[in-house]
Amino acid sequence: MRLVPRSLRGRLVLIILAALALAQFTSLWFFAGERSLAVQAALGQEAAARAANVAMLLEKADPANVPAILRAANSPLVQFSLDPDPVVRNDEHASPYMAARLSRYLGRAPGEDVRAEVHERGQVPNGRFRRWTTEEMRRMHRRMMGELPVAAVEMAISIRLSGGDWLNVETRFHRPPPQWALPAVFTFVTSAVLIALAVWVALGRLIGPLRALADSASRFGRGEAIAPLPDSGPEELRQLTRAFNEMQDRIHRFVEDRTRLLAALGHDLRSPLTALRVRAEMVDDDETRERLVASIEEMQQMVEATLSFARGMAVNEPAETVDLGEYVGRLCAEMAEAGEDVTFTPPPEPVTARLRPSATRRALRNVIGNAVRYGRRARVSLRPDGAIIVDDHGPGIPEEDLPRVFEPFVRLEKSRSLETGGTGLGLSIARSILTAQGGRITLENRAEGGLRATLTLPRGGE
Repeated sequence: MRLVPRSLRGRLVLIILAALALAQFTSLWFFAGERSLAVQAALGQEAAARAANVAMLLEKADPANVPAILRAANSPLVQFSLDPDPVVRNDEHASPYMAARLSRYLGRAPGEDVRAEVHERGQVPNGRFRRWTTEEMRRMHRRMMGELPVAAVEMAISIRLSGGDWLNVETRFHRPPPQWALPAVFTFVTSAVLIALAVWVALGRLIGPLRALADSASRFGRGEAIAPLPDSGPEELRQLTRAFNEMQDRIHRFVEDRTRLLAALGHDLRSPLTALRVRAEMVDDDETRERLVASIEEMQQMVEATLSFARGMAVNEPAETVDLGEYVGRLCAEMAEAGEDVTFTPPPEPVTARLRPSATRRALRNVIGNAVRYGRRARVSLRPDGAIIVDDHGPGIPEEDLPRVFEPFVRLEKSRSLETGGTGLGLSIARSILTAQGGRITLENRAEGGLRATLTLPRGGE
């Protein structure tokens, strides 16, 4: 399954949505970090104020009530104890800011009598502070934060009392997990939908002319007549459309001029050839007369072939989508009825192609006729991909001469004798007709002997 759209429109929308999602996730991540710091600061200040209150209470309490006060002050996440030594040593984890705040709460000047440090859980060696057991931690998680495995931050406070003992406070609070608030998710989804719709509609106005241009270029490559495209869209797209229209017009004029010139030459040669034949018939010497008439007839055949070649280059016939199996089968049946050794193998499933019927018929007849003339018989088949295969059982063509046989008036004397007929324009006409429709023709020698011609045409709907 393709996760990335194939169209430019879909890919641009996907890129924009991915960028939006990344920006939203990044902003939420930073927001969650700031929220975590704010919560930690609030919890730390609350614990410091609580420790200061307990310290001031112990200063005024009866010594007999001290244990009860400590037990009442304890909680699952805060432990108070009265010890002869402080647990805070003012090392690299010391927090002067928190110690100064504690001193203000107590009404003292900052000094060694009030100490505080903050560290990640596990940064201080075991035995430094009282440690909660694993079971205690699980109970605290369930009671205070649920079952979320969040990281813990520990804060230790040591306050010297007037009697010389130290009030040691160990508190642990948890970093809150990232909070993906429903309003934020709803805002993101709404923004993504609105942006996707806006981009989809905006790109439609841009992609539409591009798609029309691509379709016109494809049809023009098949030799179909294309009306000039209208200028629309951004300036760059307008320039591209104008360049395509100008290119199409220049190519049309170039082909029409060359075709008109070729047809005019072939037509104008008919009259002098006819006059030459009349005068040749008046020659008294029989041998000379027969040679002159044979030469004139050969020239007439070349003129007719030139006119046929010019007609094959014309592209005024509209293209149609046809059932290729039925189309080729009907042509092969007609040639077989005319006495030519032609057989056709239809495809297992219907195959459609877009072609100019009359011109393509002329090209197929030329190729199949060559196979019968030079290879004794033609075996025509149609592949499922729409390629027309024409096999013969002749001598084949030398490999070095395969590219030359498509050139006009080229006849290979060794394998394609002049005595068998032909002017060397049959394959040239066939190739020009197929190429004008976006198709092609290739020749190759078969391993079992003979020549294979492969003709391809644009499939129906392409």
